[in-house]
Amino acid sequence: MATPIKEWSKLEVKAVVRFLFSKGTKPSEIHKQIAETYGEGAMSRSRELEIPKSTVHEIVHDTLGYRKVSARWVPKMLTEDHKLQRVEISQRLLQRCQQDNGDEDTTHIGVEPSEDFQANNNLFDNLITGDETWVHLNTPETKRDSMTWKHPSSPVTKKFKVQRSAAKVMATVFWDAKGVILLDILPQGQCINAARYCSTLDRLKEAIRRKRPGLLRMGCCASAR
Repeated sequence: MATPIKEWSKLEVKAVVRFLFSKGTKPSEIHKQIAETYGEGAMSRSRELEIPKSTVHEIVHDTLGYRKVSARWVPKMLTEDHKLQRVEISQRLLQRCQQDNGDEDTTHIGVEPSEDFQANNNLFDNLITGDETWVHLNTPETKRDSMTWKHPSSPVTKKFKVQRSAAKVMATVFWDAKGVILLDILPQGQCINAARYCSTLDRLKEAIRRKRPGLLRMGCCASAR
């Protein structure tokens, strides 16, 4: 380990801190390198900016108005092509609704549906939607789910941390406006391929024949989420 530099100035240390920060070095690593190079007295871990931590918090939180928040969770990142496809599909569905309503003009996207359209909304009665999701064999209770009412004098409740099971299965669900038509559980250890998906569609066709008599003859539309 190199011998720390004995003679240094605060300006020199600040310049090094700025250089390391501009290189993307984490604050904890900056403190470590400064302490190794200039000694422990060059920079205090709790007062790297030479002002109290409470003052830094007041500046960031109250003066500048910053808040530490979590990122919003979304199911997946959509590309521009994905977004365009969803817009086109939505437009085709709306045009189909207008055609079923006897509206010859199908170019007005976003118009309010008439009362006749609401009464003859046959398209959505024939629309079947499918989606897939991973289902863990053991899903622990969340902290919010385990909340209970207690008096200040009551003993503190304890909850042991439980991890979600690594074992999981793929569930495929198909439903329409009346409810679930088919729930297909993929055997553990298997993944969906072309053959398996075709088999699932065959089961869906049979489920539609049993639960929605006449729907196949009338013609149904399928969509995937």
